[in-house]
Amino acid sequence: MTKLRGRAGLLGFALLCWNIPVAQAGPCSEDIAQFEAAIRQSAGNVNAGLTAPQSVGAQLDRQPTPDSLKQAQQRLQSKFSATMARAKRLDAKGDRTGCTRALSVAKRMYIL
Repeated sequence: MTKLRGRAGLLGFALLCWNIPVAQAGPCSEDIAQFEAAIRQSAGNVNAGLTAPQSVGAQLDRQPTPDSLKQAQQRLQSKFSATMARAKRLDAKGDRTGCTRALSVAKRMYIL
């Protein structure tokens, strides 16, 4: 019984390790990690967060509604998340130029 448990435990451990992807650092992995750490550290800062250019509608003397603000924030969060995901994909492919460009776009979207 003890041998069976030992073998089952070893087999379970091997299966868990087999499912763990091998982490390989891409050309801008460190930059991405530093930016994400800076975002986490800015969590308590009321002046930090996502930003976007003012829309045309906002320039036409219309007051924003709570729903329009919520929708704009959701669109901005979605765009930021997609941009960061793109930077990570390009980093994983080893595309330094593409990753750097995508990360720069994301950095312009987030005020630290």
